[in-house]
Amino acid sequence: MNKKIGFIGCGNMGKAMLNGLISSNYTNVDNIMVSTRSEESKSNIIDEFKVKCTLDNIEVAKFSDILFLAIKPNIYKKVINEIKENLKKDIIIVSIAAGINLSDLEEWLDKDYKIVKTMPNTPALVGEGMSAICPNLNVNKEELRLICNIFKNFGKYEILEEKYFDGFIALCGSSPAYVFMFIEAMADAAVKLGIPRNKAYKMAEQSILGSAKLALDTGKHPAELKDMVCSPGGTTIEAVTELESNGFRNAVIKAMEKCAEKSKNMQ
Repeated sequence: MNKKIGFIGCGNMGKAMLNGLISSNYTNVDNIMVSTRSEESKSNIIDEFKVKCTLDNIEVAKFSDILFLAIKPNIYKKVINEIKENLKKDIIIVSIAAGINLSDLEEWLDKDYKIVKTMPNTPALVGEGMSAICPNLNVNKEELRLICNIFKNFGKYEILEEKYFDGFIALCGSSPAYVFMFIEAMADAAVKLGIPRNKAYKMAEQSILGSAKLALDTGKHPAELKDMVCSPGGTTIEAVTELESNGFRNAVIKAMEKCAEKSKNMQ
């Protein structure tokens, strides 16, 4: 792939994407340029990824055929105003920020640019991300396929209408936090039951990883997989009953509704 790929900003998500592109040999490092805010960050990125890096956003804008805006939502408008007169005519601009709509980007850019709204999640850091992708009307099928192929390098993706993004953030964008809380709670319980903490974390993490892989690989309904573990009168159904009596499912549903509501109100 010979397209020039630029990143304005390079926090955890930007680094996850860089790592995915480079480790998969999707493109040559000469085809990538990053802008960051400090000399220290610039040096670290060059040392780690061997890509071109600059403190000048405009330099990246001029370089890029595909431009990832990997910056905080509150500075999107400022950065766009800085670079918009220096963008290539056919550039594809990729947003990865919550609360920034396609209509916002189209308004700030003042031109009919090709824009793709995306939302990756933090497991992209280990190549197991789940991303939502939504193009504006100026992006053709081939260009959308190109962006999807890029996102394959750090996990899986789904093409979603923009109206579903608040729900996606609750389901995938924020859910790693829920899972980490669950791991921590499981480990605390294991420690209470006498298992050393370092072993408890490892066993909890592997159990969750294995359970997710079992669901993905078999395609069986989660309820069916749950029932396979719940023997009549056994230990698991005792635990499941206790979770239900404490509102386990309802707590998850309510939490996700709150998350989606917050996402909607950020816009």
